[in-house]
Amino acid sequence: MSSSEPSRNFLRDIIDADLEAGRHDRVVTRFPPEPNGYLHIGHAKAICIDFGLARDYGGVCHLRMDDTNPAKEDTEFVRSIQEDIRWLGFDWGDNFFFAADYFEQLYEYARVLIRKDLAYVCSQTEDEVRAFRGTVLEPGRPSPDRERPAEESLDLFARMRAGEFEDGRYTLRAKIDMAASNMKLRDPPIYRIRHQTHHRTGDDWCIYPMYDFAHGLSDSIEGITHSICTLEFENNRALYDWFLESCDVPTPRPHQYEFARLALNYTVMSKRKLRRLVEEGLVSGWDDPRMPTLSGLRRRGYPPAAIRAFADRVGVAKANSVVDVALLEHTVRDELNRTAPRAMCVLEPLEVEITNWVEGAIESVELDNHPSDPSFGRRTVPFGPKLFIGRRDFAEVPPEGFKRLAPGREVRLKNACFVTCDEVVKDADGEVVKLLCSYDPASKGGAAPDGRKVSATLQWVSELGSRTAEVRVYDRLFAREDPEGGEGDFVEALNPDSLSRIEGTRVEASVCTGATGETWQFERLGYFCVDPDSTAERPVFNRVVPLRDTWKSKGSTKSKSKSKSKSKSKSSVSGAAAAELTPWTGLGVSVEAATVLSGEPALAALVDAARAAGAEPKAAANLVANELVRELGGRGAGGLPFGGSELASLLGLLDDGTLSGKGARRVLAALIEDGGEPAAIVDRLGLRQLSDEGALAAIVDRVLADHPDEAARLRDGENRLIGFLLGQVMRRSGGKADPKAVRRLLVQRGSTG
Repeated sequence: MSSSEPSRNFLRDIIDADLEAGRHDRVVTRFPPEPNGYLHIGHAKAICIDFGLARDYGGVCHLRMDDTNPAKEDTEFVRSIQEDIRWLGFDWGDNFFFAADYFEQLYEYARVLIRKDLAYVCSQTEDEVRAFRGTVLEPGRPSPDRERPAEESLDLFARMRAGEFEDGRYTLRAKIDMAASNMKLRDPPIYRIRHQTHHRTGDDWCIYPMYDFAHGLSDSIEGITHSICTLEFENNRALYDWFLESCDVPTPRPHQYEFARLALNYTVMSKRKLRRLVEEGLVSGWDDPRMPTLSGLRRRGYPPAAIRAFADRVGVAKANSVVDVALLEHTVRDELNRTAPRAMCVLEPLEVEITNWVEGAIESVELDNHPSDPSFGRRTVPFGPKLFIGRRDFAEVPPEGFKRLAPGREVRLKNACFVTCDEVVKDADGEVVKLLCSYDPASKGGAAPDGRKVSATLQWVSELGSRTAEVRVYDRLFAREDPEGGEGDFVEALNPDSLSRIEGTRVEASVCTGATGETWQFERLGYFCVDPDSTAERPVFNRVVPLRDTWKSKGSTKSKSKSKSKSKSKSSVSGAAAAELTPWTGLGVSVEAATVLSGEPALAALVDAARAAGAEPKAAANLVANELVRELGGRGAGGLPFGGSELASLLGLLDDGTLSGKGARRVLAALIEDGGEPAAIVDRLGLRQLSDEGALAAIVDRVLADHPDEAARLRDGENRLIGFLLGQVMRRSGGKADPKAVRRLLVQRGSTG
């Protein structure tokens, strides 16, 4: 597969299969946050998936506020969600909705259920409902109101809406199965009474639908095709489908698919816990740069491109995992190393006076703005008799191995000159306050006169060319890898050194006029950005990330190996374990797939064998870690009746368009059962795709001729019609056309007019 193509995953395979089979002719996804807090890095993964899939398939992604609980929701959060998504690089266009927009329709759907005897008004309290629900081993007991006549429930439901009853007096419950093994199906509540002003509808309603009821029906109202959720909603899928079917929602109906949510070590993601940090003043607000919120990461200086790249690196999988936050920080460094210009800064300045400077002379030094990218240009900074170096770059009595400035020692000031420390000036307390140095005029520009060498090159700023600023050095908010694990309150794991304020820092003057969020690499120190608190009189900079992972040297990320039984259900990627993944992630394999392979030697050996047979590592790893593991259904991978060469052949058939993703899964299932040669299995099962460009072009042109209006709009640049036209081609070809080849042809037809 081409490295420029989006990473394959099971969601893309599902969409390809749906378009191929004609179940949908375009892709419509949605991102449905509840406006009860600020979005965090976990939401960023979901945003990248929801909006990214819609973009890549020429479809649309809706932004819908899941505002069914007025007790916690606020327009402040609505605004912040919009701002965060746009900052991340995505846009919903005209497709901005609220679940509250559908309250009347949802109410009517509830009445449909009551009339069909599939819902009833229940008078049980929350405690009684919980007591009657049963356990995973015991069936529940029916509510005394379960057989309430439909007419009576309709009357009570109308009176609930009219505000006749107090909060908690009644709920409307679905009538499903009190003995269902899936406890979500044991007559769940779908409406509750809540006399509370809603941020959008005011006091028009005093009953509000539950999430499970509103979710799928809102998807249906909006024409969502692929409703993508995180794994904790897997058990809710049966309820999602039940409501759609029982409310007689027209087809095609949306379907829910689940992926593994993002979890980071040294971090909490629960909105409730993040809210507590804010409300108890343990952080400065939702946008505190130590918070995992997108507004916090933005203020800290994390570039949105790095967060998108991180989401792509983590990948899309079906098993939950804990990802090392060091991977996120590494991705940020990668991005900023390319995009951030350089500047000089002295955190703890120590004054240097050059005693042999010609009085009144003004010098300047030329510096590269980026060491490896000439397009950043160069800058000129003044150089004069009064300078500042970092206090840690001087030692009056240098310890063994110390190579920087000391009495009688000569060093280079970067790009400027050689200086020698001749005298140390101290205050009344014996504290060093100034160094008296002489410089060698023959060394201007930093060149070595007479070929002599010095032991160190120091960063510096001149008094004329620098400003005093405040620097805020941020570290991880929690000192414990799993803040929510172990005994005690999670706040006990807060890192007391997560914020250090350094006053009196000297920074190049030109940097101090930067706009909020503008980022530089302060050489030898890390990446820093302008904080919103910054003013012309008092510049403030936040450290985004250091130049390297300082936690490795602390030994804080070392973790004990997890038991095999745990790793099967929840993989952990942290510290030393992350090093085990490097042989895989270094080949472009996602963290999720690498975690699976590192924990299953038989799977890793199969991928290695496929690589030896010519398979692309990332494609082989994804096929094994996702599709093969799913087909095995918990069985071990040892003793499979096929090996790496067959896997490589299967990938080749998939890559050259012979097979669709759905067809590849069928071949994989056949290989697991009986082995054999993939090409022969393809022919036996009639799975070969039509990939001949000439034959496909003829079909595409016939479809365009049959749909002249859509063809004209495609030529006018309306790319979202590609999904519709692709579906028509798939129908005309009997599902045999290669969707990728068809998409390329449609894009060509659109671009050539």
